[in-house]
Amino acid sequence: MASSLIIGTRGSRLALVQAHSVAKDLEAGQGGLSVQVRVIKTKGDSDRSASLDTFGGEGVFVKELERALVSGEIDMAVHSLKDLPTSLPDGLAIAAVPERVDVRDALISRDSARLDELPSGALVATGSPRRRSQLQHYRPDLRFSGIRGNIDTRLKKLEEPDGPDAIVLAVAGLQRLGWNDRISEILPPEVCMPAVGQAALAIETRKDDHPTLEAARRIEDLPARQAVMAERSFLYRIGGGCHTPVGAWGRIRDDCLELDAVLAADDGSWIARHGLRGLPEEGPELGRRLAEAVMARAEQAEQAEQAEGNTQSKSSGPTRRTTESQ
Repeated sequence: MASSLIIGTRGSRLALVQAHSVAKDLEAGQGGLSVQVRVIKTKGDSDRSASLDTFGGEGVFVKELERALVSGEIDMAVHSLKDLPTSLPDGLAIAAVPERVDVRDALISRDSARLDELPSGALVATGSPRRRSQLQHYRPDLRFSGIRGNIDTRLKKLEEPDGPDAIVLAVAGLQRLGWNDRISEILPPEVCMPAVGQAALAIETRKDDHPTLEAARRIEDLPARQAVMAERSFLYRIGGGCHTPVGAWGRIRDDCLELDAVLAADDGSWIARHGLRGLPEEGPELGRRLAEAVMARAEQAEQAEQAEGNTQSKSSGPTRRTTESQ
């Protein structure tokens, strides 16, 4: 049994809050255990001005942490699970998924206006293609721009004279930092489906480090793991990452796994939704089946959009199409 552990984390305020929370839970779960938190600078943190699209590939917030884990510099890494690619390096594993918090997205606007209250042409800033495409589908009259930086940096953008009218952030991050009062509206999943793994943490360890694995598993929340593993299976089959307009939400209710997902056009011109229900232990298979269904509906929506575009007058404007099923 481990007597001391080193947790690796990004250096942002939110990442540190999350890592220290895990450290506290680990120490509480195993008497006599001492846990140290060590900051590892990641590629995604080193350049906060460039769009994430320019970095190439996934894992810009996790690769350096994983290298430190493999080398033995740290014993475990604490990630926001949505940042973790669906394929892990050889020898590493998600040892535990602690209890998940609110998965939804939040709108923060200058005058506390809700999404439906924003004036036509209002500028909404988000660095997420998933959020942008869904909100553009819901409100095609809005304008959208990218945004980078930590939560506090993004919030300050609203105070700038030439800043956006609103930004979109995860509810979980705002809650963990105690900034619930900044939320103008919590967006329902029917309007903005969360990212895969949103609001969940992942404790990553070496597969052969059994004392650390045992310590991590003491704070595992099985329903949270079952839900996010179904979501990750869906994302893996879709072949998407953080730059793909795709979202999924799994949750366990009455011993049933409910899994819903969306895939959208980059410009929000069409969106495909579908949902499946099954046993919690069938999560990975449910995720794969859902991906197949969503991709089929996305293909239908895209073909219909193209056919309609061929016959529609240019002056009539774009059509928003949604393909849904449960």
